[in-house]
Amino acid sequence: MHYTDEDILAFTKGVAEKLSDLDDVQRFKAVKQTLDEHEKVKQMINQIKQLQKQAVNLQAYGKTEAAKRVDQDIDQIQQQIDALPIVEEFKQTQVDVNTILQSLVTEINQKMTDEIDTSE
Repeated sequence: MHYTDEDILAFTKGVAEKLSDLDDVQRFKAVKQTLDEHEKVKQMINQIKQLQKQAVNLQAYGKTEAAKRVDQDIDQIQQQIDALPIVEEFKQTQVDVNTILQSLVTEINQKMTDEIDTSE
């Protein structure tokens, strides 16, 4: 049986739609939306962006010690963000979805290898 690129792309789109209906993917989407709307996280991210600009300026003027202190402040804020339960949940759902995708890629790879081996 011969498939065109369009056939494969249409099939892929169908698989993507089915994957998006999986419980883990739905949970990821919901957690991501909650995270995107989380005001404390938004404020902390904006604070990090401002500090990053400040660090770049300090580096440009050769003020490496001050830049190091700003980098430490950035790291501290990042740790606070990472410690938030919503961020931890987001990271876990991201791992779950990536595991599903990796399993799919592994399965496709194995089937392709098997097909190539049997056709030789």
